[in-house]
Amino acid sequence: MWTPQLTALLRSGHPAVAVDLPGHGARADERFTRPGALAVLDVAVRGCAEPPLLVGLSLGGYTSLAYAAEHPGRVAGVLLAGCSTEIKGKPLGLYRRASRVVTRALHIGGDDWSVVEDMLASMAGYSPLTDLRRVDVPVWLVNGRRDPLRLDERRYVGSRPGVRLHVVRRAGHDVNMHAPVAFNRVLLDALHALAPRERLAPVLG
Repeated sequence: MWTPQLTALLRSGHPAVAVDLPGHGARADERFTRPGALAVLDVAVRGCAEPPLLVGLSLGGYTSLAYAAEHPGRVAGVLLAGCSTEIKGKPLGLYRRASRVVTRALHIGGDDWSVVEDMLASMAGYSPLTDLRRVDVPVWLVNGRRDPLRLDERRYVGSRPGVRLHVVRRAGHDVNMHAPVAFNRVLLDALHALAPRERLAPVLG
């Protein structure tokens, strides 16, 4: 899913690493837990010579924000896509119930709904706005205009100074794949803003 970004970063001279969170890609057989996902990011971040730009989409965005809040000084900045909604309380319950209907209708995951259930369960009690107020690095928000998970983006922007919002036209939730050129422009601009004379290494999750 990060191929368009990895290609653009390589062409621009930025070393980068894309990781699979538990329940995804090479880790598809692992149960997703928040501590497990944060541990994956920690290994990748610690492998960078300098604090990286942490980039996350959807669940990866929520996890990246949580990591940055819990580990001050380990990242240079955070770019968050498709995660500008506080999914808790009644909205979380609705998402959890809807996930079963959608996955069954689309025949996703066979008879195993554990990945979706684990991911939504991990959001219980989590407030991204609280973590956003805690981070001490620059933050970029990139959302597709058709993304349903941008309900609270204005609250995100107002939560602390310096949060930059980019809404991409004709893009949905997977904004980095729907509009790779627009997404890459924001990504490269963020890297340049953080380290104009260096080749900062982003971590994508």
